[in-house]
Amino acid sequence: MALERRKLLVVVTEAEIEDEIVRTLEEAGAHGYTVSEVRGKGERGLRSAGWRRDANIRVEVLCGEAAAEHFIEVLQERFLANYAMVLWTCEAMVLRPHKF
Repeated sequence: MALERRKLLVVVTEAEIEDEIVRTLEEAGAHGYTVSEVRGKGERGLRSAGWRRDANIRVEVLCGEAAAEHFIEVLQERFLANYAMVLWTCEAMVLRPHKF
């Protein structure tokens, strides 16, 4: 089976909006996603994850290029102005591309 090119959309944001992020991605057409708890330091300071309120999550979605662009637009509209959030994409080579 050959590998095929897809986009990996990565969103790092505040854990307290996880449910809204997931719901937004599903409503926008995401077939699946992975959520991980993460910590680190950025423009808004250290996020230690010691308290849920201070925790960050990393949401990853494998999808086509058009879908990634759509998800970014929707997330930007709904969340970027009011929450700590970083979004990026990179290319991913996947098996079973029909799943994404």
